[in-house]
Amino acid sequence: MDINRRTVIRSAAAVAAFGIAESASGTAFAGTASSSGSSGTSSAYSLELDPTAWSYDSANDVYYQLGKVYVTNPAATDYENLSIYVPGAYLTATANSDGTTYTAKPNPKGTVGAYSGRTAPIVIPVNTPGYAAQKPATSYSYSSVSQYLAAGHIYVWPGMRGKDSSTSTRNDAAPWAVTDLKAAIRFLRYNKSVLPGSTDDIVLFGMSGGGAQASVGGSSGDSPLYFPYLRSLGAAMEDANGRPLSDAVAGVMAWCPITNLQEANLSYEWNMGQFASTGTRASGTWTSAYSADLAKAWPKYLNRLGLRDEHGRRLELTESSSGTYLAGSYYDHLIGVITTSLNNFLADNTFPYTITTQGGPPGSGQTGTSTTYETVEDYIAYLNTNSTWVTYDSATNTATVSGLEGFVDSQKNANKPVGAFDGYSRGQGENSVFAMALNSPSHFVPLSRDVIKANETKYATYSDWNSDYGYAAYDSDFAKKDSVGKDMAWRADAYNPLYYLSPAFAGYRRSQVARHWRIRTGIMQGDTANTTEINLQLALLNYGIRDVDFATVWAKAHTQAERTGDPTTNFIAWVASVTKK
Repeated sequence: MDINRRTVIRSAAAVAAFGIAESASGTAFAGTASSSGSSGTSSAYSLELDPTAWSYDSANDVYYQLGKVYVTNPAATDYENLSIYVPGAYLTATANSDGTTYTAKPNPKGTVGAYSGRTAPIVIPVNTPGYAAQKPATSYSYSSVSQYLAAGHIYVWPGMRGKDSSTSTRNDAAPWAVTDLKAAIRFLRYNKSVLPGSTDDIVLFGMSGGGAQASVGGSSGDSPLYFPYLRSLGAAMEDANGRPLSDAVAGVMAWCPITNLQEANLSYEWNMGQFASTGTRASGTWTSAYSADLAKAWPKYLNRLGLRDEHGRRLELTESSSGTYLAGSYYDHLIGVITTSLNNFLADNTFPYTITTQGGPPGSGQTGTSTTYETVEDYIAYLNTNSTWVTYDSATNTATVSGLEGFVDSQKNANKPVGAFDGYSRGQGENSVFAMALNSPSHFVPLSRDVIKANETKYATYSDWNSDYGYAAYDSDFAKKDSVGKDMAWRADAYNPLYYLSPAFAGYRRSQVARHWRIRTGIMQGDTANTTEINLQLALLNYGIRDVDFATVWAKAHTQAERTGDPTTNFIAWVASVTKK
């Protein structure tokens, strides 16, 4: 890839320099690699979808295929296969002589609700919490896809490798999960002639790490960064006539996307860490000093992004008389987002109102607690328990938030240690996402490395400092290359939506960005900074994406947060609003 890197940032490092009933299994259709431009060598797997291999659920009028390997040179067939679920109206089928399978062809005139076999959107779940693998379906279950099919969607469930899918013979770290997702999308387009639905209306949806990888997929359509990985798998790079295929999508639904990992260590400390004083942020620890230095470094990075609000105003942070850079147009914008979230909550709900806090992580045994507030005034008094940071006007039922510290102290405590994403001992989940070798978590954030290099002499004066935490460990990890010959900077860029959306990076306007976005996040979550989703939204708008439906949801934490209604119903309604009928 030949990119002029003289006037843009190669990676974040350069920024830091500035401061469903059981049925048929759907066995893969054997053959050889065709003229798809994928590998050009004989393979046990074909990119052709077998139109004679459909199974049928007569009770619910659904045709489906399970377990189709979507590349010709898979690294892991137990993950790199997909299942397709199609409303019966969209196919015309005849029973095969085996009595269990069907031969089917698309029926463009068949309808389900507002959709036809020609216009039906294709929805793809990205269920990868913590960037874990998405296991493919191994049996058919209508209940798991019923709402989508009843709405007229075609549901495609691809397996995708992740940080937890390594075996003794392979390592499946970034960017392989999104590579697998892209390969599955390309497979659908390669088989467009034998599949119903609109491949122009592919929509990804996911939560947490799934929301993050859906966001990466939605921002990196046809990015050259992925080509060597796709080619190594024998993905469909061209159709049968030699025309280039695309892995771009039309829309992304992301709940609480844990993304923008290049900046996340810094933004976490600026947004939350600077107001904490326990654990790794306790006085007298080297990590407390590290926290403060990360918080100071983030505004320099933020200001280089050149983000603007909906009015075109440049958003920046400036020094403040107290706290770390708690002033400037970006700070005001953040307080505005928080205020809007609270006022939406007051408008959407009536009192008495019961709020249930989120418990601990799965398996922790920690459960949430429920509290009922009889009046709005009671709730505002609760918010102001430790300090007065919210004022309320009962005449208009609106609230005003005065500052970040009071909000964080009351609603958004830091629950991750310093180095929340790229841990100083490589102990965070994201270190495994970027593992360079089997069971070998790796550093991946140049911004953190630069903070440590600039302050290592100071950190070494603390009794809890260990030389293994030094910047040399980062340099060592950054220099290693993966099985495709790419270093950490390449891989980290591939997983950073801002790399494609911000003019501060070399990938700007070198990808096809999804046209429609819906982003929802629980404002209380301690899993990432408020700035994560805000920066994603702003970068999309600044890029020129007109349809960005964004909301931070008050009184919700790390969940499929919605202001009203349930996530699936709201997602289906949103898809209807943005796809062709």
